[in-house]
Amino acid sequence: MRRSLLGLASATLLLAGGSAEAQKLERDAIARVQAITSVSMSPDGETLIAVVADPRNQDERALATWNIKSIDPSKPLAPASITPSDGRMSFIGAQALKQGKVVAIATQPWTGALNGCGEGKDIGATKTYIRKAFLTDATIRKFDDMLAGAASTGNSEATKRCIEIGTTPSISQMLPLDPENVVVQRLDPTTLEARYLKINLKTGKTENLYHDTGDEHIALLDPRDGHARTKVKTNPLGNLEYENQTFILNPATGGFDLQPALTVDFKDRRQMEVQAFDEATGKYFVVTDKFSDKAAVYLYDPKTQKFDSDALFRHADFDATGVVLGRHASDFGKILGFAYAGGDTKVYWTDPGMRSIQEGLEGVFKGLNVQLRTWTDDHSKLLFEVDGPRNPPAYYLLLNKTKVVSVGSARPWIKPETLGERSLVYYSARDGLKIPAFLTLPAGWKKGDAAPPAIVLPHGGPWARDELGWDDSGWPQFLATRGYAVLQPQYRGSEGWGHDLWLAGDFQWGLKMQDDNDDGANWLIANGYAAKPRVAIFGYSYGGFAAFAASVRPGGPFKCAIAGAGVSNLQRTANNWGENREQRSFQGRTVKGMDPIQNTDKLAMPIMIFHGDHDVRVPLYNSTDFYNAVKSTNKAKLVILKDMGHQMDKWTAQNERDSLGAIEDFLANDCKL
Repeated sequence: MRRSLLGLASATLLLAGGSAEAQKLERDAIARVQAITSVSMSPDGETLIAVVADPRNQDERALATWNIKSIDPSKPLAPASITPSDGRMSFIGAQALKQGKVVAIATQPWTGALNGCGEGKDIGATKTYIRKAFLTDATIRKFDDMLAGAASTGNSEATKRCIEIGTTPSISQMLPLDPENVVVQRLDPTTLEARYLKINLKTGKTENLYHDTGDEHIALLDPRDGHARTKVKTNPLGNLEYENQTFILNPATGGFDLQPALTVDFKDRRQMEVQAFDEATGKYFVVTDKFSDKAAVYLYDPKTQKFDSDALFRHADFDATGVVLGRHASDFGKILGFAYAGGDTKVYWTDPGMRSIQEGLEGVFKGLNVQLRTWTDDHSKLLFEVDGPRNPPAYYLLLNKTKVVSVGSARPWIKPETLGERSLVYYSARDGLKIPAFLTLPAGWKKGDAAPPAIVLPHGGPWARDELGWDDSGWPQFLATRGYAVLQPQYRGSEGWGHDLWLAGDFQWGLKMQDDNDDGANWLIANGYAAKPRVAIFGYSYGGFAAFAASVRPGGPFKCAIAGAGVSNLQRTANNWGENREQRSFQGRTVKGMDPIQNTDKLAMPIMIFHGDHDVRVPLYNSTDFYNAVKSTNKAKLVILKDMGHQMDKWTAQNERDSLGAIEDFLANDCKL
C-alpha cells in the first residue's frame, strides 16, 4: 500500500506545502463561493454528488454529479451533470443514496409571520430562511420535495409553512444491507413531533415506522433493519429540574426497559450517548464522561444494567467521540476503529486494512489531516478528504488501493505555502485552569522577530470548539496574511475538551469566561507573539458577546473590539431561551454573568458591530440596541448586512465581501492596530 502510493507524493505535495513569499489573502479568496463542498459517494461506488460553484456565476451555488462507475485515472474527473440554483433557492448540501438517488438541501430567504414555528418572533413578521430537502437522481433534473407527503390535503398553508421553517427531513438510517430502503425523519404536520418513515427509493413507497411522543423520543435505530433500539425521555424532577432517562429494547418482551445507569441529570450534564448495538455480545457502545473528565467508549450490558469495568477506548488528552463499525456485508458490525477529538477529529484504526490505507495516504499528504469518508465493500473506491491549517478541504478518490484521483479543492486559488503556521497551544488562566487555544501566525514570522499586532478570536456557541485544520470562516488566515497573530481560545464553557472545562463556563458569561480571553491576550504579549497594546478582540455569535463584554470592561488588554452577530442583552437572551422549560433547565439557566447592555456607559474602546438582517438565532436588536446606547461616544460603527442569516451557509458572497471589508477597514483605520 505504501509503496504504491509513494509515487504520487511528489505531485500531490505541491498542494500541501513548499515555499513561497507571503501573500495577502484577498477578500474574494474567502468571500467567493467554494469551488466544491458537501461531497458524497453512493454506497455502490457509482455516483458522486457535491455542491459546487456555478460555472456561469461564481457567486452562486450549483449541484453536480459524477459518474464514477468506471474511471480512467489518466484523465481529469469531470462532472456528468450540473444544475444551478434557481435564483430563489440556493443549494447548500447533498448526499448520495442508493438506487441512483440523491438528496439535495436548499435554502432561501423568507419574511413572514412564524406563529411559533422555528426561531424568531411570536408576533409580527420575521426575516428568516426556509430550508427544504429534495429527492432526485444522478441526472439532477427532476426534484421532488421530500416534504410532499407532509403537506397533504387537509393541512393549512400555515401548517405547511411551519413544517418548512421548523425542520428539514434527514436520513436517520441508511440501512446499508437493504438495497432499496432508507429511514427518513421529518416533522409530523399534525403533532409537530418527529416521525420516522421507511422510504423505498426504487418504488417510492412510504411506510410509517415510529413517532416521538411528548417528552419521549427515538434515539437509536438499528442499521440492519431500522428497528428502534433506544428511546430517551426527559423526566421532570420538580423545581424546573430535569433528567434524561434512557430506555433500551428488551427483545424478549418487545418493550423498552429503563436503564438507570444511563440516566443523566441536566445539572451534571454528563455525556451519555448510546451509539450502536454490538450484535456479537448483545451490549451497546456508549460514549460517556461519567467516569472521567474525558469521554471514553464503553460497552454497556442492558441485561445486567452495568458498564464493562474497562473502557474499550480512551485518550489521555482528548474526548473520545465514537466507535467506527463496519457497515458492509463483509464486515457488518465489526469494530474498525475509534474516533476522538484531538486538534482535529481523528480516527484510531484498529482494523489493519483501514490502518494501512490511512497510513499510506498520510505518507502522501504529509502533515495534513486525512479523513476516510466512505468506501465500497471491496475497497475498490474510497472517498477521502484532506485539509490542514493552511490547506482548505480537498476531495479525492482512492481506486483499488493504488491510484489517487482528484475530485476537487474547496478553494484551489489559495496557495498554502503563502500562509502562516497554525498550532495547538495551551496557556494558564489566572486561576490556574489550563486553556487550549489555536495560534495562527503571519507567514514567515518566527520566534525572536518583532512582535506583531494580534487578534483574540473566541468561537461561537459557547458550547462549541475550534479545530486545528482549515477554519471554514477563513478569518484566521485572512487576518494572519495582514500581519496579525490570531489566537482562538477554547475558553471555559467550550465543548470537546473535557467535562471540567465545559462546566467551568456556567454562569460565567462576561466574567471568568471573559478572563480566559484576556489571559490569552496577555499570554500572547508575554511570549512575544503580540505587541502591547496592539491587541484586538473579534468574535461572532457568542464570540460577538465576548467582544461586546470586552468593550465595556475597563482595564482589559484590548485596543478595540469587533462584534459579529453577538449577544449584547444577556437577560433578554436568557428569558428567550427560558420559554422552553427543558432548554431553560439545560442551558438557559447557565446564561448569567456580566450583561453588556447594562454597562454601555463603561465603553472603553472603539467597537465595530456587524449583523445580518435575517438572523433569528441572535436577533438584530442585540446589535442595534447596543449601538444606539453608545453611538453618541463616536466610538462605535454599525454594519447591517442584507439577507444575511446567522449560520454561514445562509451568507451570500456579497455578505462575505462586505463583512470582510468592514473588518479590514476598521482594524486599519479606526483601531489603528
